[in-house]
Amino acid sequence: MSESKNKNISRRDFLKAGALSSLALGPLLLGGCDSDGEQSFKGRGKAKNVIFMVSDGMSAGTFNMADLIKRRKYGNGSHWVDLYNSDRRFHRGIMDMASLNSPITGSAAAASSWGCGHRVNNLSVNMGPNGEEYTPINQIFKDAGKKTGLVTTTRITHATPAGFSVNIDHRNKEDEIALRYLQREYDVMLGGGARHFEAASRDDDKNLISKFADKNYQIVQTRQELTQASANKRLLGLFYDSHLPYSIDRQTIDEHQQNIPTIAEMTQTALKHLENQDGFILQVEGGRVDHGAHANDASGMLYDQVAFDDAIKVALDFVDQRDDTLLIITTDHGNANPALNAAGEGYNDSAPFFDRLQEFRHSNTWILSELDSHSTVSEIRERVEYATRLGIGKDEAQALRKALNGNLDTIYDIKSNPSSVLGSILANYTSVSFTSGGHTSDFVELAALGPGIENLDYFTRNTELFDLMVNVAGLNENMVLASQ
Repeated sequence: MSESKNKNISRRDFLKAGALSSLALGPLLLGGCDSDGEQSFKGRGKAKNVIFMVSDGMSAGTFNMADLIKRRKYGNGSHWVDLYNSDRRFHRGIMDMASLNSPITGSAAAASSWGCGHRVNNLSVNMGPNGEEYTPINQIFKDAGKKTGLVTTTRITHATPAGFSVNIDHRNKEDEIALRYLQREYDVMLGGGARHFEAASRDDDKNLISKFADKNYQIVQTRQELTQASANKRLLGLFYDSHLPYSIDRQTIDEHQQNIPTIAEMTQTALKHLENQDGFILQVEGGRVDHGAHANDASGMLYDQVAFDDAIKVALDFVDQRDDTLLIITTDHGNANPALNAAGEGYNDSAPFFDRLQEFRHSNTWILSELDSHSTVSEIRERVEYATRLGIGKDEAQALRKALNGNLDTIYDIKSNPSSVLGSILANYTSVSFTSGGHTSDFVELAALGPGIENLDYFTRNTELFDLMVNVAGLNENMVLASQ
């Protein structure tokens, strides 16, 4: 299927627009300007490889609590926080992630800001408000002869991987995004979303899995198949019909442990397949952190953040012994602003309340999956207790029952849905609560290692990461619009 019409924007206009958008926030954040007015980058062309890691929807509280749970349960801190305490040369700052039409961004616009260097409207992917199509960064790297990869715990056709890879007017057109992956032939794609590739679940009845196989892709659908995949062929891994299960559910359900790889395992495999003499770009997304925050699900969110942190270790191990790889670790936006709150006299109850999360077996999503408007108070209490080892009160179970029936009144309307109510009930026992179930406008955490980090200021505009990546990889001349 052909992509939508292309607008005539020159490379000089492209660079000029990027520079002006940076100046709107103050001094040019990615270095000075040369005599022709274009950005001058230290370390230009010094990065053979780029690894871009995104914990989707990670608020500051998520970042903090994941480190806490690792220290208190496993006896060591998060690799992300430990990076800041290490002797590595790194950059740390904050980033403004606003989209073109809102101070609160969605994942599609956020990924597009990195993926094409432009702020776009929420829901669109690498497309301007008048139909402009901006070449996604994976295509730029591919056109330069470098390998390209995507790893995610969501559907591989979801907003964040798509933001590095395709142009489309709405992120929800995931069947079409899968088709565009087939057309663009990126080297490694690992995640969920098999339903967008299988004929039985696509509106057009196309079997994209067989079409990828016809293009000499290895198709892997289990953890074992992933470990046995040849490093000499392109790789499509689809490990679940929709998003991959939450890490806390995966570690409890034997079938999931056997069949579904962790994000660290997918990252390790992707790096093995992508490493080559010409270089690569790899995006890694911990996407279900965002979903846990949307659902006010502390255990789902935090254990997925811990799993993402394991993938950070894989990336750090890769870059530690080399000087040719730019590693970026960040998030696309905050979500629901979760936090560990004060509890008890002198706040003495906060830590033991938080430690109860160590005993959880399942996510809130798992709990609610078997509850509906017909569930009794006893059934609700029994299922919650099995999943969390917490005995909630009858009045709390009754409130959840009302929410399941759609007749619970709350002052803040969005806190009346079942997931928010369950999150609020469990906050009474864990002291972890959420402000809402939606994205926030917070500035986000940004860490980077490798060539070009000296170009980053302590406050960064989202689009500047695109400029950084293409310039330190020596690909700034490849920035053209997606007319081909």
